[in-house]
Formats: sequence, structure tokens, C-alpha cells
Amino acid sequence: MRGSRRFRTTVAAAGAVALLCAGVLTGCETAEPAAEAARKMAPTPRPTPLWDRTPASVAAVGDSITRAFDACTVLADCPEASWATGTDTGVNSLALRLLGPERVGERSWNLARTGARMAELPQQMARAGARRPELVTVMMGANDACRDRAELMTPVAEFRADFEASLASLRAAAPKAQVYVSSVPDLKRLWAQGKGSPMGRQVWKLGICASMLADAEDLSAPAERRRTAVRDRVVAYNEVLAEVCAKDERCRYDGGAVFGFRFDGGQLSPWDWFHPSRNGQARLAELAHRQVTASEPPAKGSGS
Repeated sequence: MRGSRRFRTTVAAAGAVALLCAGVLTGCETAEPAAEAARKMAPTPRPTPLWDRTPASVAAVGDSITRAFDACTVLADCPEASWATGTDTGVNSLALRLLGPERVGERSWNLARTGARMAELPQQMARAGARRPELVTVMMGANDACRDRAELMTPVAEFRADFEASLASLRAAAPKAQVYVSSVPDLKRLWAQGKGSPMGRQVWKLGICASMLADAEDLSAPAERRRTAVRDRVVAYNEVLAEVCAKDERCRYDGGAVFGFRFDGGQLSPWDWFHPSRNGQARLAELAHRQVTASEPPAKGSGS
């Protein structure tokens, strides 16, 4: 009986303490260590973003578009007018916008080659990596679709393998370099813009991008199927660029911005109606700068 009374007394005391703590004696609560309480109250720190919107050096790889072929004179590169690294203030290249006129000449490098296809990009990327740039721009793929015949276009699987090898080549030399990847332009829009120009049609007969531009006035079903096949291949290339780039945390695809750009004759070279004019190079620079300096990567768009 004595043990029973002691048990009842203990339970009653515990209940009284519980009631008091639930009421006004809040000090009965177990106190947290000060450091732990402060940690819970402090705002959660945000991780440092991987994408730097103000890179201090730029290397450009790609093909004739990045070399600004036919932008200044006929049948010649004009790298000073390049959308990526040019020094022409009328174009206002991406590098000029990012680095300023004082540094663009020493802190940017144009490593593109007129006529290059994706198979050459791993070597170009290795050369870019050796410069240890903070940003590398990529515009490659038009020549993979622009062949003498549509049957000669680069297979999509090869295109993918070469692009994957390109990023691996860069990462081996410059693991922290950022990469801006431009979509391949819409070659069928190019045909639609130039087919009405007698000069454009004459120049195209010399063999420029024959897979798309040959027999520009032919509107027959076979000709339309050929042009659609080329456009579909470009769309497939852009899907590859988007997918492979998405696997690299320091790579940003343009979301199809270049493919979807509604260029007109004023953005095409007056000598070949194929390559961008100075005005066209300036529009490419604007698109690139918008994507590189955006706080978030672009949403997936057409042709991607």
C-alpha cells in the first residue's frame, strides 16, 4: 500500500508540473542551445550560382558564320565583324559587350574555321581550352546539313558523338569554362527569304548549300520533301545540342533563339545571300548577349 501511495503522489506531481508548464510557466520548456536556435532563425544561404554573367575572357569556335565570311568583302573572312569576338563597334559583338574595347583584343580569340563541320569541333575545343577562357561560344552544324545532296548530311548519331567529344575535350583543359551554345539557323527560312532574289538564285547555283538551296524556284513535291528533310535534320541537330549541353552544369543552350530568329534579306550577305551580313552579325550578337547575361537559362524553343 505504501508503494501505491508513492506512485499516486508521483503521478499527481508530474501532472501538476505539466499543467503549470502548459499555462504560464513557459520556462519549464526545454531550452535550445543558443547557437542551434540562431541557426534555425537565420535565412538559408543561397548557393553561389555556377553561371557567371560577366566572364572576363571569350573564345569562339565554329564555322564561317563565326568567322563573318562574306560580311565585309566577297569570298573572305571578316573576323572583326564576328558576332562572337569582333571589334567592329557597328556589330557590337558579344565579346565587345562583355569585355569592353580596351580588353576585347587581348581577352578574346576567334578559333572558328570557314567550312568546318561538327567533326572538327573537338580539335577547336582543345585549342580553346588551352587559352583557359571563362566563356566559350559554339555555333556549329550548318555545314553538316548544307551538303551537295541531302543524303550526305551528317547522321544525327555522329553529330551527337562529336559534340559530346567536344565538351569532353574542353573539360580536360578548362573544367570551369562556361559554354554558350547557339542553335543551328533555320536553313529553310534562308531559302524562303532568298528565293525571290534573282541575284540570290544565281549565286546559289554555284553550289552553296545545295541540299537546301539547289533549284530554288522548284516547288514540286520532291523538292519540298528534300527541303523539309534538311530542315528536320537541323531540328534534330538542335535537339542534340540542347540535350548534351543540359548534362553539363556550365553549359547554356540558347533555347532555339537563333533557329527561331525571323531574319530577312537585310541580315543576309549581299554577295551570297547565305551568310549573315554585318547587320545579321549584329543581331546574332544581341541574341547571344541576351542569353549569356540572363539570370536563368532560356526555355526550350522551336528547333531545339
